[in-house]
Amino acid sequence: MNGFDDNPRRYEHLTSLRLEDPGAVSRAAAERRPHPGPRLGKQNFIVAADHPARGALAVGKQSMAMADRHDLLDRLLSALAHPAVDGVLATADIMDDLLLLGALDGKLLFGSMNRGGLAGSVNEPDDRFTGHTAAALQSLGATGGKMLVRICLGDPATVSTLESAAKTIDALAERHLVAMVEPFMSVWDHGGLRNDLTADAVITSIAIASGLGSTSAYTWLKLPVVPDMERVLAATTMPAVLLGGDPSGSPQDTLNRWQAALKLPGVQGLTVGRTLLYPKSGDVGEAVAAAASLLNNHPARTFVPEQEVPAP
Repeated sequence: MNGFDDNPRRYEHLTSLRLEDPGAVSRAAAERRPHPGPRLGKQNFIVAADHPARGALAVGKQSMAMADRHDLLDRLLSALAHPAVDGVLATADIMDDLLLLGALDGKLLFGSMNRGGLAGSVNEPDDRFTGHTAAALQSLGATGGKMLVRICLGDPATVSTLESAAKTIDALAERHLVAMVEPFMSVWDHGGLRNDLTADAVITSIAIASGLGSTSAYTWLKLPVVPDMERVLAATTMPAVLLGGDPSGSPQDTLNRWQAALKLPGVQGLTVGRTLLYPKSGDVGEAVAAAASLLNNHPARTFVPEQEVPAP
């Protein structure tokens, strides 16, 4: 039992709006109060909900855990209601629902841009950009867009994925929007694509992803928490957010790993989905509160540029 409302008609008004007043989505985006923006010393907490669009509906051993959209919205609303949660990472369908529900006032919005590398597909490394565009994110008043960049040296599709990612990073930068890049070194393993989560592999993925595009001024990295995170984070000067991945091990072990990584330089916060939305305890609010307690927020030094001295 998740404790949520089980009325099957609780989101019927969303269908009505989509049918009779589709312009309500853009109006809701225009009318919402924006987030003041990321700041050094204030780690951000972003809830991720972009897995279903890639056909990745499983959480742990539950193969269809994320299939019920009403249940997913219940969980997202519970998470977003926590004052420490700064925003959401979602595909357009989920983002639109949340906008219509008025759940994104004062939140950071990150759109999920490439969902073409379908889970289990024979061309999974070919991560086509099938979601939000940079122009659409700008019109929503979003903070930026996220892209999954899986680098599979044994698959020729990788080169087109890298090229598309580079062009998208440029399109976001032209609009002063954050490009949240989630890189992995990936390998084919017994017919499926597997991400290599060794420290050396993550460092290599950072090196490749950091060079994409004609500027890195607006690029962030979304990174897994792996052993030897000190060495991993020393591989970049870009802001990094930590991802949760598919929950495994005990919840306390997960929290301990996040806590240690959040203390490292350059870590801007958490961007976590399934681990918090579908916790083993079943209590979303409790899981979100536990993760929020780890955020290392402290007053930051403000950078003040030196004033130019007039020439004599």
